[in-house]
Amino acid sequence: MATPRAGARYHAGTLVRSSNHGLACLVLLAGCAEPEAPTTTQPTAAPVTATDWPNFRGNPALQGVAAGALSDQPELSWTYTTAGAITSSPVVSGATVYVGSDDGSVHAVDVESGEARWTFATEDIIEAPPLVHEGAVYVGSSDFFFYALDAATGELRWKREVGDKILGSANWVRTEAGGADIIVGCYDNKLYCFDAASGAPRWTYETQNYVNGTPAILDDQVVFGGCDAVLHVVSARSGEGVGAVPLGDEAHVAGSVALADGRAYFGHYGNEFVCVDLTTEQLVWAYPSPRHAFFSSPAIGDERVVFGGRDRKLHCVARADGAPLWTFTTKRKVDSSPVICGDKVVFGSGDGRVYMLRLDDGAQIWSYDIGKSVFSSPAVADGRFIVGSHDGNLYSFLATPP
Repeated sequence: MATPRAGARYHAGTLVRSSNHGLACLVLLAGCAEPEAPTTTQPTAAPVTATDWPNFRGNPALQGVAAGALSDQPELSWTYTTAGAITSSPVVSGATVYVGSDDGSVHAVDVESGEARWTFATEDIIEAPPLVHEGAVYVGSSDFFFYALDAATGELRWKREVGDKILGSANWVRTEAGGADIIVGCYDNKLYCFDAASGAPRWTYETQNYVNGTPAILDDQVVFGGCDAVLHVVSARSGEGVGAVPLGDEAHVAGSVALADGRAYFGHYGNEFVCVDLTTEQLVWAYPSPRHAFFSSPAIGDERVVFGGRDRKLHCVARADGAPLWTFTTKRKVDSSPVICGDKVVFGSGDGRVYMLRLDDGAQIWSYDIGKSVFSSPAVADGRFIVGSHDGNLYSFLATPP
């Protein structure tokens, strides 16, 4: 188990603030120990090609931005039925969609036809989104195991037991030797790192409460929020803590952090969405919600940040200073994480609808009434978006621009 290094020096940031509904206190901490040489090369922009969405939020920095464009009039192209609700978010690699289901299985589905390619059964529900990397599918289950499967056949490559259920997706980093490590959080309060090829444990990092979201990767740093109300910064190479940002009472981070230009963007149960500069150790801005938490993970556009709220709204703020630009109201909470694609935003709501809005002003372009809650986040690739629902179906909408 790796924890913050004994003797490592930390110093506080400049902001201490109080609020009845927001952060009781925010003290920014950053490691002042000697920096370690980066050993990873990590993409932080949109997906490499417009045809893939290989991990939750599209890339290792979890930015939620898709390449390409979408038309104004999506059409349902197929549905695929599982035997349980789909909270897991789908991913796309090549010609295949991968998703978990409450039926306890990972499902691989042909992206064009919606026909099953293979299924792999675990012993409990799978809410975690899969990760596809270099021919393998990595996914955690509520059965206390983490799995590596062959992406083409669904055959088990390896599995490793952990101490509790896994609800967040895994992420990956390139090692100094040219291989890859897989990093995933768990409800046993730990972050795990495994060798991608063999599953051999590399390191673990322990927090004080559940790790629910997906760890974000930027260069040699792993950044994630915990249900211990702390933003953690961990060395991807050693698993040692190099920074910690206490967020205040009740400010549990259940969603995932997005990274861009050395800043972390995320919401929490202290009823605020915040932007933290990880280099200067400053809170850049905070966007409050007086009575409602944020669970949805953000999409980071060039000038705008978009995220869902439990106030039943999708929010859009200025990336530079958090100034509110627009909100769009649905009939239930928005835990689904939005995706920006060109000039549009796609997301689901607990009201059972999938929505497409204009990024510029939040005006509704299109919606589709599924009828059951949509907490799954869409995968957007090659003029198509795919999302799961609590009705047990995976829905694929074709929105290829003319």
